[in-house]
Amino acid sequence: TRYDFFSRVVPPDTYQAQAMVDIVKAMRWNFVSTVASEGNYGESGVDAFIQKSREDGGVCISQSVKIPREPKPGEFGKVIRRLRENPNARVVIIFANEDDIRRLLQAAKKANQTGHFIWVGSDSWGSKISPVLHQEEMAEGAVTILPKRQSIRGFDRYFISRTLENNRRNIWFAEFWENNFACKLSRHALKKGSGLKKCTNQERIGKDSNYEQEGKVQFVIDAVYSMAHALHNMHRELCPGKVGLCSRMDPINGTLLLKHIRMLNFAGIAGNPVLFNGNGDAPGRYEIYQYQIKNRTAEYKIIGHWTDQLYLNILAMHWPGGGRKIPYSICSHPCQAGERKKIVKGIPCCWHCERCDGYQYQADTYSCKMCRFDLRPNENHTACRPIPIVKLEWSSPWAVIPVLISVAGIMATLFVVVTFIRYNDTPIVKASGRELSYVLLTGIFMCYATTFLMISAPDVGICSLRRIFLGLGMSISYAALLTKTNRIYRIFEQGSMSVSAPRFISPASQLVITFSLTSVQLLGVCIWFGVDPSQAIIDYEDQRMANPDMARGMLKCDISDLSLICLLGYSMLLMVTCTVYAIKTRGVPEAFNEAKPIGFTMYTTCIIWLAFIPIFFGTSQSTEKMYIQTTTLTISVSLSASVSLGMLYMPKVYVILRHPEQNVPKRTRSLKAVVTAATMSNKFNPKTSLRPNGEAKSELCESLETQGDGLLLSPA
Repeated sequence: TRYDFFSRVVPPDTYQAQAMVDIVKAMRWNFVSTVASEGNYGESGVDAFIQKSREDGGVCISQSVKIPREPKPGEFGKVIRRLRENPNARVVIIFANEDDIRRLLQAAKKANQTGHFIWVGSDSWGSKISPVLHQEEMAEGAVTILPKRQSIRGFDRYFISRTLENNRRNIWFAEFWENNFACKLSRHALKKGSGLKKCTNQERIGKDSNYEQEGKVQFVIDAVYSMAHALHNMHRELCPGKVGLCSRMDPINGTLLLKHIRMLNFAGIAGNPVLFNGNGDAPGRYEIYQYQIKNRTAEYKIIGHWTDQLYLNILAMHWPGGGRKIPYSICSHPCQAGERKKIVKGIPCCWHCERCDGYQYQADTYSCKMCRFDLRPNENHTACRPIPIVKLEWSSPWAVIPVLISVAGIMATLFVVVTFIRYNDTPIVKASGRELSYVLLTGIFMCYATTFLMISAPDVGICSLRRIFLGLGMSISYAALLTKTNRIYRIFEQGSMSVSAPRFISPASQLVITFSLTSVQLLGVCIWFGVDPSQAIIDYEDQRMANPDMARGMLKCDISDLSLICLLGYSMLLMVTCTVYAIKTRGVPEAFNEAKPIGFTMYTTCIIWLAFIPIFFGTSQSTEKMYIQTTTLTISVSLSASVSLGMLYMPKVYVILRHPEQNVPKRTRSLKAVVTAATMSNKFNPKTSLRPNGEAKSELCESLETQGDGLLLSPA
């Protein structure tokens, strides 16, 4: 805005800064330092670099150091110490003059930093020899930049032919001649001991002195031609067909001339197009050099170019020590798979790597997220994978033992049933109450069969059957036993008050009572089905370990621990009630009926279930919870059935098969006679009740036996 008539055929430093940013990013360097000579060139160049790096992102500045115009002794050593504060920032961006570059390299060499710093120099360094002279190893690997240029041969021919005679128009040429040939044109200017000689005018440029074309000659020629083309175009517009200036161009309108300059587009002396953008800047064209040492010979080698975008031959690059591996200049190393970046406040290129632990996975570069409840992270926590589904397998030891017990129990139950059916009309079978016996054996069979439902793979059908049969088998068993103990209790309780038989002791009545008690269990299950239909679920919480690799989903039925207690609660109630009646009838003569075996059965069953409860609920936090609880439950149910089967039916089967002589009917009398005898005996001889084996009551029971099949088992 201050110099709106300013145009240039060389690219501005903003393009140079952009090219340097592109080089840094191509090398994957993201943490660099900058050094600038105090003044417009150095400071504006570094500012442009920092601005471009912020706009593009991905590059951060570790240190930004300025070299004073008149540095004090030790100033460059101080600069090197600042650059060493962060050893990860090895790359140094330099916008400095030749002398500052040379002294900076000397200070780095003195600090024994050879090979540590990677220098990226602006066009003030370019391909010059003076900054690196005698410190080639310190500068090895340096990447520098220069506006793309070409040597103009026509200029060489012209300039070499210049002499004092043919170039008098250039008032500075005589001074150049003296400096170039180390001579003096005037004899009076010679001083003794100066080593200078008098110029002879026979000296020739390039023959008697070294000559190398100045690199900016191309741009000077293009600048002159730009002005010439602009004036020519303006003349054609304002003075068509006229030679020389017309009145419209006298004086020149600067604004109109600027317009024609900015509209130019012609081939320059080197063949490159010459044109200007709206700010009067030429397009950026740079050549990229690297200072390399090969076979002890140092040279600048072109490794790429930049024209709006970077082209870099990375394979042609060599680094300090002759290596080809690109050195690091990064604040933080890349995070491993499964790690997120936690950015250091204010420095976006620096971060700490934090592992996505537990059930987290790496959602993106900067965040970890929890896997869905049915998923767990993979090995490197970059994604989620399904949690394996497990169930109780038939081959598992947790299943084999309950299955073997159940198979043995089912075989024993079937053996008892077959025996009872075969000897159905024998006194022992009849006296044991055939109807209730078959009902009880059915309940025992169902208890054993429950094991197979508990181990089978859960689905809607299996889960429904579990709800029905898990409590049903036990309900049938304990309902039958409760009916028996209640009947015995009522008979002997009635005998102490009256000689008349109690009500509801016939087989039909006993079956009705048993099925009525069992129907309560079925009614509860039906209500449960209505409120909460049965289904198989996958429980991911029971085995959700701290280590995700150990996590498992448990395929099971939707029966909670509380639901299970409610399901078995009614059976427990029947069992406790039956135990109470068993205690009440403990005084029944030992040889009478099944009161004592039923009592022992209930005591043992209570012990089994008292042991079951702490095992079942004490393992609720165990990793093997499902296996332990299923095995404990099935074995407890099977043991309960085994106790009933063993104590109530095995003695009878033993007598039927091994001692058939004991399986004979007893002498009976009429009910009226027995009741009368028992009453008179109790009335006139109170000690009658103390007779061995309770003979008075024995007769009563024997008579009742004839009144209803299976009411009581008479003494053998």
